[in-house]
Amino acid sequence: MELHIAKNTQELSENLAAWISNYIQEVLQDQPIFTWALSGGSTPKALYTLLTKEPYKLMIPWNRIHFFWGDERAVPFEDERNNARMAYETLLDVVGVPSENINVMRTDIEPEAAAAEYEAILKKYFEEGDTTFDLVLLGMGDDGHTLSLFPGLPIVHEKKAWVKAFFLKAQDMFRITLTAPVVNEAACVVFMATGSGKALTLKSVIEGDFDAEKYPSQLIRPQEGELHWFVDEAAAGALEM
Repeated sequence: MELHIAKNTQELSENLAAWISNYIQEVLQDQPIFTWALSGGSTPKALYTLLTKEPYKLMIPWNRIHFFWGDERAVPFEDERNNARMAYETLLDVVGVPSENINVMRTDIEPEAAAAEYEAILKKYFEEGDTTFDLVLLGMGDDGHTLSLFPGLPIVHEKKAWVKAFFLKAQDMFRITLTAPVVNEAACVVFMATGSGKALTLKSVIEGDFDAEKYPSQLIRPQEGELHWFVDEAAAGALEM
């Protein structure tokens, strides 16, 4: 695990944009496409916006990147809560990613059917390879959840399926999510965490005893790949360094 600490959210986004750009170019020297699972939520918006500007817009070969999502709320694409919509508006449409390179989690069919369809797509991409995604971008909630892996829910214990759908009573909606098994086979996983509200949770996740039931972010431990945490000073405030 490698920890990257920035002064603030803006510096974090700038550092991560540069890091991702370099990483993509490095990987594409050895293979024809780059596979990237995007994160939803508010934290990555600044990062996505930065990537649409120079030099990254010109440096990154967007037509060779195939996009996926870590999780999705089962709401229509037109709904502001839809993760795919946010990524289209802030990144994908702006840099002109070919539509055939974009693999959304469908919300126009039953959630269980969408999960099964998405797992089939992933198996088509990755079943023959040694790893899954080249990059998985994740966030962490104040409660220690990542993806739609929330504390205390059965999804935390999933060992086999790559994608699952379930009803989240606290939000009165279905969620579709990648599971820990498929993410832990990725070549690289990057977490973003910002703000003092996450400081104690981040300390527990990184430095505390393993308790995935309480802190599902601890489940993400790539078997052979890299794990990076990009955090700001506020989020890192409780870490012992």
